[in-house]
Amino acid sequence: MSIVVTQSVLTGLQVKEAMRRHVVRVSKATAIGNAINYFIKHKVNSVLTIDEKGDPAGVVSKTDIMGAYYAALPLDTPLEMIMAAPPLYCHPDDPLTESLEEMRRRRIYRLYVHEAGDGQVVGALAYPDIVGLLHRYCYSCDRSLHQRSRDTDKRGAVHLRVRDVMTPSVTTFLANDSLLTIMEGLSMYRFGAVLITDENQTPRGVVSKTDLVLAYKHGLSSDKTAAEIMGTPIRACPSNAYLEDAIRQMIFAEIQRLFVSDPDTNQMVGVLSLSDAARLRSGSCQACVSSRIKVEENS
Repeated sequence: MSIVVTQSVLTGLQVKEAMRRHVVRVSKATAIGNAINYFIKHKVNSVLTIDEKGDPAGVVSKTDIMGAYYAALPLDTPLEMIMAAPPLYCHPDDPLTESLEEMRRRRIYRLYVHEAGDGQVVGALAYPDIVGLLHRYCYSCDRSLHQRSRDTDKRGAVHLRVRDVMTPSVTTFLANDSLLTIMEGLSMYRFGAVLITDENQTPRGVVSKTDLVLAYKHGLSSDKTAAEIMGTPIRACPSNAYLEDAIRQMIFAEIQRLFVSDPDTNQMVGVLSLSDAARLRSGSCQACVSSRIKVEENS
């Protein structure tokens, strides 16, 4: 009997080929207010907390900071009160596909990378790292839009569009909704940002976890409205845009998501995130999947 094993761009690659080696470490005794400075300075979504001996103790993410804001914890609260422990790990030589599946299964954004022998943390693996690796492969491929301008090349590679990958819905909140309401929505839907509209459902801005973390740092009451902290302009792309172009836009702009509009009506119809792109695993065209389907004979 034949077993068909579908492979992807990531098949055969190891964690060390995608991980970032810069890891922000902060004492677990650090106050939340001071820790926020590290998030902003290093443009990271999480920090690794360490104990008195310098050993990893836990992880604090922007989601955890937002939770502290929602709970009205004082800014001098130590990180150990809100950190998730212990950190979740993978190893440099682990298959990248297995680590990605672990992240998907646990519904987490990152794994820390440590050496099997001494347990030293040597890096971190997050969705942007995986997408960055995919983008480098696609950019150098002779089927890339960088090399070709047609939907289909002479070997039949069909380039993916944003609509093929995006989450086909948009959750919106009103500009006069409170920050508490926004935080509840972000937590419920596990989003990194939400679209803000007026009473006529016209998009006006975006509120992200970063916006909320900064509002917390600046002492803004959580009863304030979304209009007071929302960011503009709205980063968006049409649903018929090439996935390769959209990924490049996110990477170069250092953003996690794009809102997606219908090219005919200009209405927002979806969201494309780096997480969506990473889970696809196939780069920017279908050739990477179809050309690497392996048939194994099972005796």
